[in-house]
Amino acid sequence: MAVKVKQHKGKWWVFIDHKGKRKAKCIGKSEKAAKEVAGKIEARLKLGDFSPLEEEEQSLLLADYVAQWLKTYAAVHCKPATAEEYAATCRLHLLPAFGTKPLQSVSREDVKHLVAQKLAQGLSRARIRAILSLLRAIYNGAIEDRHVTVNPAARLGRLLTKTHQGKEVIPLTKEELRLLLATLQEHFPAYYPFFLTLARTGIRLGEALALKWEDVDWHGGFIEIRRNFRKRRISTPKSHKRRRVDMSNQLADTLTALLEARKGEAWQRGWQEVPAWVFCSSTGTLLNGSHLLNRVLRPAYVRAGLRLIRIHDLRHTYASLLIQQGESLAYLKEQLGHHSIQMTVDIYGHLVPGSNRQAVDRLDDPSSPPPPATIRNPDATTTANTVSPPMENTGEDYEIPLTGEEGTANQKIAWPVPSADS
Repeated sequence: MAVKVKQHKGKWWVFIDHKGKRKAKCIGKSEKAAKEVAGKIEARLKLGDFSPLEEEEQSLLLADYVAQWLKTYAAVHCKPATAEEYAATCRLHLLPAFGTKPLQSVSREDVKHLVAQKLAQGLSRARIRAILSLLRAIYNGAIEDRHVTVNPAARLGRLLTKTHQGKEVIPLTKEELRLLLATLQEHFPAYYPFFLTLARTGIRLGEALALKWEDVDWHGGFIEIRRNFRKRRISTPKSHKRRRVDMSNQLADTLTALLEARKGEAWQRGWQEVPAWVFCSSTGTLLNGSHLLNRVLRPAYVRAGLRLIRIHDLRHTYASLLIQQGESLAYLKEQLGHHSIQMTVDIYGHLVPGSNRQAVDRLDDPSSPPPPATIRNPDATTTANTVSPPMENTGEDYEIPLTGEEGTANQKIAWPVPSADS
């Protein structure tokens, strides 16, 4: 049995550790009062009176601790937008379910019931995983503060195994992207540099909106991503880290022309200096992402006769085109700013064109006869249908018809040439 008095976060607490049960009671700012309470509790426990342990179980409601956690942890360690999301998740999902319960009394069965309830309401598995993650973080804080000893939301991931029911990656083909950019340049010339930047760098919408001219390195040929604009706030990028993305020659020329035009505009308008933002309104303020989608991108899709996709799908288009050119997923990870290569593989690994098939084919003896024709396609291995690769890597592209759900389109891809080490 142990009853200790400690100061924590400016207040004095009495911590009780008795037969595997740990409780904590906040006394206030008086050390003397805390020691008096500790003495009384220790005396009662020695006499076999365990009511202090039972009373403590009912003393702190989950709603009270959540309010404390949002102020002391989320507001200090998280971005403002993230802290707001946490507060909204608590208000909409956690407090209605557990707010009136003592913090100690929420069980794993209660959490499992919450999962089942949210699934029945139609929430996505990803959204429910986010709710569980927040509840788990809150209870980790409660364990650190010695309010509880067990986290009821821990190790429940198997209830929400990841599925492929999320939003599908729908990139544009190279020809579709070329048509879209040409349409933007003809009908929306003021916004063409912005969408060319998205298509040639794969950066996120908020990262593009928050670009400044000081982020563009003309000599190094790259753009440094330092900021993100989200929910009307400027913050760090999503990964909390700066990164550099390579800038193509076409994009560098376009941004150079944009800067020269901006200087002329600043002189005509009588501005003392060029606005710091690379992409800005006629008054020098940040662009509105919703307006870009509804007033520029969607009308451009209609004019070009293309299917409507999200702005974020331009990021997927950038990634898919790099993969088709044979770029490595490691390079793609650095360009996109993913926190791990696993995320890159999970999202784009299936787009790698026939890498596994070619790898096992290179193990064969060159003198081995061709495999027998399959039943489903008996003509697949006939001489007439055999395509021989060029003897040398000439760098030329070959027209290969690709068929998918959207129809058939001719797309140029580089013919894979085995390396000398194969």
